[in-house]
Amino acid sequence: MGSAERKDLKFSMVISSFQSSFQRHVPSVKFFRLTASNLLYLFSSSYTTKTPTNLEYLTGIMSSSISSESHKGSLYSTKTSSSDNSLEEPENKTGKSTDDSSKLRLFMGILKKFVGVADIATVRFSLPAQLLEPTPNLEYWNYIDQPSVFAAIGLSNDPVERMLEVLRFWFTKDLKYVKGKPCKPYNSTLGEFFRCNWEVNNEIPTIAELKKIGEGSRSSSRSKFSRNSSTSTTVSKSFSISPISDKIKVSFLTEQTSHHPPVSAFIVDCPERGLQARGFDQITAKFTGMSVKVSPGEHNFGFYITLKDRDDEEYHLTHPTAHIGGLIRGNLNVTVCEQCYITCKKTQIKTILHYVEESWLGKSQNKVEGVIFKYNPSNDVIMKIKDVPESDILGRISGAWKETVYFSLGSSNKHRIPLVDLTPLYPAEKIVPPMTFQLPNESRRQWYPVTEAIDERQYSKATSLKLELEEKQRMKVKEREQKDTKWTPRFFVGALTPEGRPELTSEGKEVLLHLQKNEWKLEEKID
Repeated sequence: MGSAERKDLKFSMVISSFQSSFQRHVPSVKFFRLTASNLLYLFSSSYTTKTPTNLEYLTGIMSSSISSESHKGSLYSTKTSSSDNSLEEPENKTGKSTDDSSKLRLFMGILKKFVGVADIATVRFSLPAQLLEPTPNLEYWNYIDQPSVFAAIGLSNDPVERMLEVLRFWFTKDLKYVKGKPCKPYNSTLGEFFRCNWEVNNEIPTIAELKKIGEGSRSSSRSKFSRNSSTSTTVSKSFSISPISDKIKVSFLTEQTSHHPPVSAFIVDCPERGLQARGFDQITAKFTGMSVKVSPGEHNFGFYITLKDRDDEEYHLTHPTAHIGGLIRGNLNVTVCEQCYITCKKTQIKTILHYVEESWLGKSQNKVEGVIFKYNPSNDVIMKIKDVPESDILGRISGAWKETVYFSLGSSNKHRIPLVDLTPLYPAEKIVPPMTFQLPNESRRQWYPVTEAIDERQYSKATSLKLELEEKQRMKVKEREQKDTKWTPRFFVGALTPEGRPELTSEGKEVLLHLQKNEWKLEEKID
């Protein structure tokens, strides 16, 4: 039996196993009630939503309206901010609906090729346009879904409260998973880049204010925090919170620094608050039969936050493992498992977050538990919550990472205080350069013809445009090989760094400076 026959047999056995295991749970007429647009998370980790909404920040204690115009609408629309109307979604001129059954057949043919593949994310191939979400990967892939929460890091003079500020941000960074749907964006090309701003009216309550409210709420046993918990307490939403400032600007710059393996570098800058975050993005993905396991790649060391106004106090946050389930029923869902760690060597405080593993049957609970404790940076050996000595515990974390997360102080988890309620939150809209100021290798401009064709449901045209763009990239690679020249990133020093902290080039620093001034003009650089 040849390798192709063995792969076909293995694939058939997987499908047979699915049908046997889930016969009672899925309709027999349409066993795979899936759409390829839902399933192609297998090849890239991304989520998107097109539901316009006004953002609100709720801690479960009060409601604070974020009225900034830049927060209205959807992050994942092909529309830009009010400063650029050139990318508005075109009207559907054809009125034709996509044939989901043909998508499914196409998807199953692709999936068949990945049975036994160790890392799907390293396989580079071109998908037809009808299976793509019209969103550039670099535009989507960032961690600032709530810039107001990011800008509230580092306000407290208490080191435990600063850790809680970082944790509050950490849970809001995953709003794209909470609110969105699985999709497959465009693969980033080498040298492609994306830049944007967020401007927020920052009215986020401080941790000290949350603690005061939590202390006061314990005196009233009849008050309730939310419909999800009958034991947690709160106070009236009339509690007044003073804005931190009128406007706070957060800037973001990312560049595809490597194609094999696919890696991008990013930096987030908020000079008004002395905040900067950076890291490399790379994932590994493996199809396990029932789900897709997504983990950080070998060059993804995590997310680094630096508080420049506090003597460069740094927080290192690692990524947990995620699973994309619901492949059989066509109801895709994201679950997170295992541990992730947040450490600060300067304050000698560490947090272990444990995402409770879900059962493969039944509704996901999305439970998370954690412990904040004193640790020794020179002997960092404690990796599980159960191994943390009670005497070192400074606080605890509990709740559901898709709903409400609580914190408590000390080793006891008796008096829980709401840290953040994710229920009403949506990713904030980005402010991007007008199309006339975007360079040819800038994400939205580079992919705009493909996006326009997909939005008009002209899939053959979109596929041709996509293949043409990809072929140009391959030709550039061949030209460099023939000339024996090495490509280098424009905005970041080196394609990769051994410590996972990308550094900006002089041009990268200038771009960030101009972003803070809303200056979009940038000279084109020919490879």
